[in-house]
Amino acid sequence: MRRMASVYVRWVDAVNYRIGRIMMYGIFVMMGILLWSSISKTFFLPTLWTLEMAQFAMVAYYITGGPYAMQLGANVRMDLFYHDWSVRKKAWFDAFTVLLLIFYLGVLLYGALGSTAYSLGYWGQEPLVYFAGLLTGTEEIGRLERSSTAWRPYIWPIKAVMILGFFLMLLQAISELIKDIATLRKVDLHVV
Repeated sequence: MRRMASVYVRWVDAVNYRIGRIMMYGIFVMMGILLWSSISKTFFLPTLWTLEMAQFAMVAYYITGGPYAMQLGANVRMDLFYHDWSVRKKAWFDAFTVLLLIFYLGVLLYGALGSTAYSLGYWGQEPLVYFAGLLTGTEEIGRLERSSTAWRPYIWPIKAVMILGFFLMLLQAISELIKDIATLRKVDLHVV
């Protein structure tokens, strides 16, 4: 069991580390989009797509970068008492709060699945059944949702990024829980 936990932590941490390192450069994508927006508004005709594309890039940037930030401990934490606690007490507190986070991420992931199913033209109440049907061929994509702006891009790609980000964050939260339990049990996961 300890070996499985160690493999899981190493795998999830490696995947989220690599994705996070790639997404770090997403800030430059957003800067490029916003720079083009300023240039086009000043010297040419204003473009319809720049503001919404910058918003989509920002969503992808922070949702897929979140697991990396969690892994590095770069998330915001109320440090009024926490810094004075022992390592064991911190692990207890972190294990409790990460359980709440796992529940919250599960709710977010389910909501993102429902929202993505809606953007693919599914009007029912069971998004998991719909996606299973897409895989087996018993369901088909309906009328695709579009943004209500003048540019009118399809919404499903950014919603799919949200599913990916919430899923990766959920995996990382479980990894952090395993690390906290290992700290409480005084087990080194890197030795296995």
